[in-house]
Amino acid sequence: MSKGNWEELAAKKREQLEKSIPEEWRVPSDLLPPADQDDVTGFPEASGWFTAEELSITNQGAVELLPKLASGELKSETVTRAFCKRAVAAHQLTNCLSETCFERGLETAKKLDEHLARTGKPVGPLHGLPISLKDNLNLVGLDSTVGFASHVGDPAKYDAVIADILREAGAVFYVKTNVPTAMMIAESVNNVFGRTVNPRNRKLTSGGSSGGESALITFKGSPWGIGTDIGGSLRIPAACTGIFTLRPSFGRFPTLRCRSGMPGQEAVQSVNGPLTRTIADLEYYSKTIVGAEPWRLDPRCLPIPWRSVDLPPKLKIAVMWDDGMALPTPPVTRALRHAVSKLEAAGHSVVEWSSKDQTEGLRLLDRMFVADGGKAIKRELDRTGEPVRPEMQMYAEARELGALEYWQLHSDRQAFQKRYLDRWLAEGIDAILCPTTPYSSVENGKFRHVGYTGVFNVLDYSAISFPTGITVDKSVDVVLGETYKHLSDLDKTIQAEYNPDAVHGMPVSLQLVAQRLEEEKCVDMCKVILDALS
Repeated sequence: MSKGNWEELAAKKREQLEKSIPEEWRVPSDLLPPADQDDVTGFPEASGWFTAEELSITNQGAVELLPKLASGELKSETVTRAFCKRAVAAHQLTNCLSETCFERGLETAKKLDEHLARTGKPVGPLHGLPISLKDNLNLVGLDSTVGFASHVGDPAKYDAVIADILREAGAVFYVKTNVPTAMMIAESVNNVFGRTVNPRNRKLTSGGSSGGESALITFKGSPWGIGTDIGGSLRIPAACTGIFTLRPSFGRFPTLRCRSGMPGQEAVQSVNGPLTRTIADLEYYSKTIVGAEPWRLDPRCLPIPWRSVDLPPKLKIAVMWDDGMALPTPPVTRALRHAVSKLEAAGHSVVEWSSKDQTEGLRLLDRMFVADGGKAIKRELDRTGEPVRPEMQMYAEARELGALEYWQLHSDRQAFQKRYLDRWLAEGIDAILCPTTPYSSVENGKFRHVGYTGVFNVLDYSAISFPTGITVDKSVDVVLGETYKHLSDLDKTIQAEYNPDAVHGMPVSLQLVAQRLEEEKCVDMCKVILDALS
């Protein structure tokens, strides 16, 4: 690969993506909303481009569609075609896709329909349902560029293990979605495909690194999808767009044979998980994957079946109002206060959780990310002369650790995990409730802080980001006054950049954190909180 040809490779890749979209599904330019229209989520209904049947199908979630597909009431080909068409519109409006395999998806769907007609039985628990995949999840014959020009034209020779499991269960693959460079930016922007924007407000970010997924699912171009999370890459995009996600502990869902932005970096493990529009879809996905016994395919998966949980009649929830580094912006604080008052009114015990350990947790995460001196990322950039994006300056400036320093980093991590566990058990809490990010969402290019999510990656705790039902109100969620004393320079920047007009009407999410390997309990507790909020 010749040095200095990154722009040529990126242009070629974008052209390939455009050519892969059938004209019949491409929204004509005269029907597209104006470029300055922020919220495009209403476009499918308002445009007249979609049939009533296509709208009916794509407005349904996974749990609604699956029984109809299993019974033959809906054909997989019909459902797949509807989501393909809506995914194309989502891409035209938000730039959310990185790969398409529409023909492959329709062929799979037809075979599934034929199987059902012939045998009267569905193939598996996901029979006939399309699912979107984050770019790094390998599918044979498709690139997984993870935002690097150097990976253009390097199609996968094998499928990710998670894809094998989904296929066996009857799922249909049709698109992969955009990510940031190396999947190491909290917004989805790279030098190959450019920036993915938020369909609820295109001036705002859809988050990263699974921001192509969050944009597509929020636009209903996919009933559900899979992303990954190493520092918040599931939870941040979910929070920015107001959908659900589960960040599982490492070992619950298979991660083998996915492309990494930093191969071999395992001081903090990347995990994958679902992005959904409902908690019911999230739970169904999780049960299905664990029920497929992934430990028989991925040696790092733990042989733990999906367990039923007996929650105490009243939960003990620790609330963390801020992480000591950056105060949440006013709408997030209001949503957290609202949740606490509703939980207390429902009889649950709410105690305060000190943020005293959060700064060290984030410092550990940052040290792990750059322990190689940024060499893994620089190597890929240098292969084509691709420049370092401004958001990734810490990788350009990093110093490589020696083996002894790296071992010490692991020792520091272990001591941190032990201290946090001891505090948790001493308090006798069921969960921590806190912000997912300091923002509802934020203008493109202004996402500054992953501390609320990243510390729980270091701890490897189970965590859900969920929409609270609260939306930003610019008349209520006003800028903090001059009397407010900032927690840090970072906090000062975040509060100075907070613009209530820009995020008015955006959904506000929170994060529920359970102990390590407590995914089932996390899901059930989230249902309790959603009941209290409703």
